[in-house]
Formats: sequence, structure tokens, C-alpha cells
Amino acid sequence: MNTIEKRKLGNTDLLVAPVTFGGNVFGWTIDQATSFEILDGFIDAGFNFIDTADVYSRWATGNKGGESEVIIGNWMKARNNRSKIIVATKVGSDMGDGKKGLSKKYILEAIDASLTRLQTDYVDLYQSHFDDLETGVEETLEAYDQLIKAGKIRWIGASNFSVERLKESLETSKRLSLPKYQTFQPEYNLYEREGFEKDFEKISLDNHLGVINYYSLASGFLTGKYRSEADFGKSQRGGKMKDMLNDRGLAILKALDQVSEQYNANPASIALAWLIARPSVTAPIASVTSLTQLEDLIKAASIKLATEDIAILDDASAW
Repeated sequence: MNTIEKRKLGNTDLLVAPVTFGGNVFGWTIDQATSFEILDGFIDAGFNFIDTADVYSRWATGNKGGESEVIIGNWMKARNNRSKIIVATKVGSDMGDGKKGLSKKYILEAIDASLTRLQTDYVDLYQSHFDDLETGVEETLEAYDQLIKAGKIRWIGASNFSVERLKESLETSKRLSLPKYQTFQPEYNLYEREGFEKDFEKISLDNHLGVINYYSLASGFLTGKYRSEADFGKSQRGGKMKDMLNDRGLAILKALDQVSEQYNANPASIALAWLIARPSVTAPIASVTSLTQLEDLIKAASIKLATEDIAILDDASAW
């Protein structure tokens, strides 16, 4: 097993490798056998952090939600490695039958369902997936307080919140001595920079939030496999690429190609290495569907980009 330098997640006692595995693919674009194979490869390479959600992957035909947690739970049980894995999951997304939101009553139900699927008695990081504007932040934090005291969750995080609600949550935690969100999960990558950098980067740094951003590779655009409309058929996400194939998108791909050559790496590894080098980011989330793609994730963690190479990428992707 390789040793990878671990990073502290927010102000928690969780030490994570600098790339998080995104569990949305389990039970959606890859079956259980392939998921096991990729998870084995990820852990064997020295990584330890897996992010999922109760709702993954309800959107796929024939699924009802919970499929990703079930696969991760089966894998941890089969490998008997729960103590070595840092598991993050989320609550709040629509699970059907009125099961959604961040009310205390619902959170207390949802955690038990997640723990059953994951076959564990605690979750390392429990995250509010989407804000619930009908529930006061205090009620949500009180639910988490109860779960931490019960030993069912260790730490909490927020995802997809507005600036106002994130600030309100952090202030409420302080004022009422309730658990504080230790992580924030925004959309952030070389192409989508403005939203995070303009609104959330300073809050994250000021409050020592561990940032575990999603869409780190812009749904695959930053791997460089989509360079013209002819490439859109390459995956289920191909259709999304049309909006990114503009002058700025092509400039980013060109910069990635240029920097990739310096490090004998693929664009995907460089795009992740750029995120890892950001002072505000702890561990970008990325998912893969094959062992070949996994190599790009593994390589990203060992690349230390030179200042001038970061500048090339910064300039090409400037907003």
C-alpha cells in the first residue's frame, strides 16, 4: 500500500487522502463487481475517503435510491475494512414518498436507513445534501447534535447551500454551541470557477471548512475526451459538453495539454492536481468507471504543480 500524505478535514480529527472517491457511479454506471474492483484499487493505492448520498442513484431506471450505500456497505463487510475507511454520506434529497428535507424528524429516520445500507453503526461525515428552506437551521443542527451524542455520526458538512444559509448555520452553531459544519461541498473545477471563488472561497478559508468539491472534472470535459461534437456520444454525460466547447473551454483544454506534457500525465490528473494545489480545497471528489481511469486519480495525488504551471491553468480558465 502506498503512503499518501493525508490532509485534515476542516477542524475534525479525520485525515483524508487528497482525492475523494465519488460514489454516485456505484449501482448506476457500474455494477457491484466493478465497484468492488475499483474500490480495492483506490484503497490499495493509499486513499481512504469515499463520498456518497442516500439518494444515489435513484434517478437510474429500476433504482429506488440507496444503491450506492448498499454497494459500499457490502464491500466494507466483504473486506472487513470499515475502520480504515472514511465514509461520507448525505441526507435531504428527495427519496420519494415525502422522504426529504432537513427536519429533525426526517434526519433521525434517514440516518438509520443509511447506517443499515452501509452496514455500519456510524458515519464519519454526515452532510446536508440540499438546503431545506422550510426548516430552520437550528432544528437541523439540533438533530445532528443528537446523532453525534448517540455516536451515529462523527462530524457534519453542508453541500449546495446559499451563502446566506451557510453563514447563518455557522453563526447559529457558534451562538448555541451546536455542532458546526466542518466541510462544504460545492461545484468547483477549472471550468466552473466563479461560483465558488466569488461567493464561498473566503467563507471556507475563514471558517476552516474542508472543501470537498464535486464535478471536479466538469462531468468529464476536463479529461480532454470531448473536443468536438463528434465526441458527445462517448458517455452518458456527453450531451452536456456542448456548452463548454467554447473559446474559453478550448483554451482550458489547450493549457491542460501543455501542462500534461511536462508531467507525463493525462489532462484529468492535471485538472485534479490544480484543485489539490488550491489553498481552499482539501480533497476534490472524482469518480471513475474503470481501473484505467483510476490511474489518473491516483497519479493526481502525487503531482505537485510548479507555480508557473498553475499560472498557465489560472490564466486559461480566468473568469
